[in-house]
Amino acid sequence: MQQILPGGWQRPKGYSNGIIAEGKMFFLAGVVGWNEREEFTSDDLVDQFRQALINIRAILDAGDSGPQHITRMTWFVTDMAGYRKRLPEFGVAYKDIIGKNFPVMACIGVSALVEPRAKIEIEVTAVIP
Repeated sequence: MQQILPGGWQRPKGYSNGIIAEGKMFFLAGVVGWNEREEFTSDDLVDQFRQALINIRAILDAGDSGPQHITRMTWFVTDMAGYRKRLPEFGVAYKDIIGKNFPVMACIGVSALVEPRAKIEIEVTAVIP
């Protein structure tokens, strides 16, 4: 994987502007912060984020992949103000579970998700070399 940073641009914090990758594409559906029994154990945004990342790791593992192969993440958040306010907590959870892989990312504020208790949903694309 090659991260792309145009000349003269500052390095973005926590994501990449562009990535070039070659290999087998692995697409993950939108992942929410419930457990393996599809039960929410918390209504807290950061707790659900942490659980969604754990779920993403489990799906990647099941596909013989890992967080180092993630090239793209799109986060859908129902509370953008809460997300902004708690950015440091999001950073800690991300580093704990995903590590120091910084794919291209987008974070989109939405009014609701299909699962009524869901506060965040994350789509992932990985490329396995």
